[in-house]
Amino acid sequence: MKSLHLLLSLLPLTLAATIEKRANPQGIDVSHFQPNVDWAKVKANGISFAFMKATDGTSFKDPSFSSHFTDATNAGLIRGAYHFARPDASSGAAQANFFLSNGGGWSADGITFPGVLDIEFNPNGANCYGLSPAAMVSWVKDFSDTYHAKTTRFPIIYTNTNWWKECTGNSAAFASNPLWIARFTTAATPGELPAGWPTFTFWQFADHGSNPGDADNFNGDLAALKKIATG
Repeated sequence: MKSLHLLLSLLPLTLAATIEKRANPQGIDVSHFQPNVDWAKVKANGISFAFMKATDGTSFKDPSFSSHFTDATNAGLIRGAYHFARPDASSGAAQANFFLSNGGGWSADGITFPGVLDIEFNPNGANCYGLSPAAMVSWVKDFSDTYHAKTTRFPIIYTNTNWWKECTGNSAAFASNPLWIARFTTAATPGELPAGWPTFTFWQFADHGSNPGDADNFNGDLAALKKIATG
């Protein structure tokens, strides 16, 4: 049988890149913007994992989180929660504790990912939420350290390289946190990563696909994906 890489070399670049992505476990991420997900169908489509929004700042609890989390579990997916950061609203510790109290915790059950800190361009104002790079690094550290103290796991950090460069000064201080990189492209890799991460753990490579929500993949095989959940 011809190897996958040989077969890929015979295909158009965009199709080859898509197949290369699918060689890794595939996932999606959703929120209240996708309130009605047929999780059994998602599983049948080959999706192995999912992230769903749980909280935002210290006041918003996603109304679809509980049903998403329960139904994804019942469908047999590995799943996890994410928190949308609002660094201009309250401390990192306050937001980590709000997240932990509303679905963002971790347990060593083999099907729960560590929580995700979603930190990216401000949808409602200045890109960096009015914080200097040094202050932003301190904010992220406050969130991460609080989460780690409560769970023994470092939260996954979801971000993109441009924001990280602008708003943290391209800090290399978070190598202990798994990286979920956002870059929409048909290329075979996400390109330049933020400083401190020699590789990525998850990659959000498209904002749509054949399943609800955004399209993601895991940088490894299924056994390694399960290990992320196990600890």
